[in-house]
This record gives sequence, structure tokens and C-alpha cells, in this order.
Amino acid sequence: MHALFLILYILLMIGVGVYFSRRRVHDDSDFIVAGRSLSTLVLTATLLATFVGSGSIVGGASFIFQHGPGAAVFFFAGTPVAALIVYFLLAARMRRSRATTIPGLIELRFGRAARTIASLIILLAYVGIVSYQFTGAGHALNLAFGLPVWVGVIVAALIMIGLATMGGLVSVAYTDYLSAIIFVSMLIALPLVLFQTGGLGEMFAALPAEQHSWFGGLSGFQILSYFLPLFLLILGDQNLFQRFAAARDPATARRAAMGLVIASVVCTTLITLLVCATHVLFPDITPSTALMVLAQRGLPDVVGALLLASMVALLLTTGNSYLLSSAANLTQDILGGLMKVEVHDQRGLLLNRLAVVALGVLAYALGAFFPSVLAMQMYAYSMYGAAITPVFLAALLWPRATPSGALGGLIAGGAMTLIWEIALGKPMGWNSVLVAMPVAVVVMASVSLLSRPKPASITEQA
Repeated sequence: MHALFLILYILLMIGVGVYFSRRRVHDDSDFIVAGRSLSTLVLTATLLATFVGSGSIVGGASFIFQHGPGAAVFFFAGTPVAALIVYFLLAARMRRSRATTIPGLIELRFGRAARTIASLIILLAYVGIVSYQFTGAGHALNLAFGLPVWVGVIVAALIMIGLATMGGLVSVAYTDYLSAIIFVSMLIALPLVLFQTGGLGEMFAALPAEQHSWFGGLSGFQILSYFLPLFLLILGDQNLFQRFAAARDPATARRAAMGLVIASVVCTTLITLLVCATHVLFPDITPSTALMVLAQRGLPDVVGALLLASMVALLLTTGNSYLLSSAANLTQDILGGLMKVEVHDQRGLLLNRLAVVALGVLAYALGAFFPSVLAMQMYAYSMYGAAITPVFLAALLWPRATPSGALGGLIAGGAMTLIWEIALGKPMGWNSVLVAMPVAVVVMASVSLLSRPKPASITEQA
């Protein structure tokens, strides 16, 4: 039953991708920003599916299983808090911008050198995010079909690369829309699981003692180091920027931002409760597989199959989104912006598709470097949040920021992330964002205040 549902769902997603690749994708604009045609409902669905992928279903499940529901509040809070800030301050500005990538917007304020460095940092971060989508989906295929995990990872990678290559953002957006079925499957699953645990009170009482506290055995700095990466990623995420650029108008972008706030709170609450119940029912499993084990062993066949299929769908669509976004960096910012290659219309469409394939292969290779999905997730989020988000926000909100300051912030944030994660091995268990982001902000602000600002006519272009 589980395997059948999964096969049917994957075939449906492939069918949608083929349909839109033939009917709606004619040039690079259709591929990258869906012809700026997405409605509020589709835009909200694709935002949710992008940010509730392996990071929530695998990495988030692992975190909840180990630290409990109190700590999960801080782990997941980054999404709605960042989305609220986007709603009030950034969504309409993003939609009005002439740029189609974050580095493109950064160039409008800070010049070509800043664009190039930002592109390279985003590629490093996004390839990492794609990599753990491959890993998470590979584990799901292992449970559903009995495939070795490494085979499941290859199959998942091929599906994600194929879907992103076919239809670009327009097909990704509508396959994301299909993935909203996860709400239905979780809402059905929750009362069935709570009945098995004896209700909410009994379930929470049965969790380990250290998980009864808000921090789940972690220090305040450790909790902050789990909150900040996701918060900073979403606050300046290029996927968010591209999706708002794909909205019909600025008002649609703002409505979708509020939709993301509401939908993310509901979805992550359901994930938290389901993982806690799984911990009570199956305490000896691998933490990262909690939701998948629940789908296979803790629910009636039809409900479990629906939950597993929708989880795999979210993993696939999140991988598609970050592949597509990083491909835009490679073509628009590196090939087009730096090397002056013609990347528009039909030629641009071909180059974007080739870039998706190349980056997918790189993401697969990167997966062997990190010991777990959670570790890979925190590295990728920290790299982006420390280096890109401060400069992106300065481009939109701080007229006094200068090209020299932006360059300094980008280099300091990216370098400090690598030093903390790799050279120093994460001292005290702190994620690198706790150190790298303040360093980036201080360097950017200090250098900007010591250097000459650009004229107002240039500052206002972003």
C-alpha cells in the first residue's frame, strides 16, 4: 500500500512537470520566475512546501525526538517570525525589484564584485540544502521499498533533477501546490496517534524527563544557535525573493507572506506532536526517521501511505526549489553577470537546465561529507544567514551601506562560518551563525561608515 501510493504520487508530480514544461515554459523568464503569474494560493503553497522539507521532516524530527516539544518551539519559530517581518517590511519591495536573484539585487546597490561573491556563497549554501533533501528522500524510499539508502538517494536525486529541469518554477510551484496534501494527512493522523498514546497529557508525561523543560537539555546559547539559522535563512532567502518576483503583483506577494506565517505554524505544530507521539510509541528508532516510521508502523495503511507519500513529495519539491534557485545564480549571476554570456530567451532556458543537472550532481557528492541531515542543515542555513542575509537587508533597508562594507560583510560572514564549522569544529556545540553573523554585521557596518556612500539615485534602484 505504501509503495503503491508513493509510486502514484511521484508519477502525478512528474506528469504535472511534463505538462507545464510543454505548455507554460518558453524562455528563461518562465523558467526562473514563472512569467510573474502566480496567484496567492499557489504562491502560499509553494512557499510552505519550500520551507517544510527535509529540514522539518528529517532534521526537525531528529531535533524534536532528542530534545522535546519545548525546544521544538524555538527550532521552528524562525519561519513564522521571519515571514511576519517579510510581510510588514520586505514582500512588496521584493516584488517591485527589477532583479530576479538576490545577487542581482545586491549588484544594484553594491556593484558587480559583491554580486559575484554573493553568488558563490549562495551556491555553497544551496547545494548543501539540496544535498540533504536527497538524503532525506533516500531514507523514505528505503522504508517504502526496502531499497538500500544509497540507491534511494540516487533515485531521489534523479527525480528532483528531472522535475526541476523540465518545467522550472512554474512546474515546481504547481507540484508544491499538490504537496499541500500533507496538511490533510497530518490532520487525519494526529487523533489516531494520540488515541494510541492515551491523549496529549499522557503523551507528554511519557517523554523523557529532560524533554519536559523548554530547552530540552540545551543551553540558552545552543537554543539560539538552532533558532537563528532558519530565521536568517528565510529572512533573506532567494527562494522567497524569486517567488515574490513570480507573484502577479505586490499585493499578492504580501498576502502569500501572511499565508506562510499561518500555514507554517499549523504544519510545524502537527510535526512536533506527531514526532512526540512517535517517541512514546517507538522510543528505540533512529530519531531522523521518526515520521517515516510512524507512517509505516503506527497508522492504518491508507493514512500511513498518504502521510509517507506527502512527506516524500515535500522533500522532492524542496529539492527542486533550491536546485532551480541555485541554477539561476549560476546562469544569471556567474555566466551572465560576471562572464557576460548571453543567458536570455531560448539559450538561457537551455543553460538553466544544464545548470540544474550540474548542481544536482554536485549536491549528491556533497552528501557524503556531513554525518547527518541535521548537521548539513545547520551548516547550510548558517552559511546563508551569516553572509547573505545581513547584506541583502542592508541593500533594501539601509541607505548608508556601501559597496566596500557589503564586500567586507559577505567575506567575513562566509569565512567565519567555514572557520567555525570546519577548522575549529564548532566549539562548545554552538552553531557557527552565533559567531559569524555578528562578525559580518560589525564588519559591514564599520566599513560602510568609514567609506564614501553611493549617490541616492543609485541607492534607490534596489
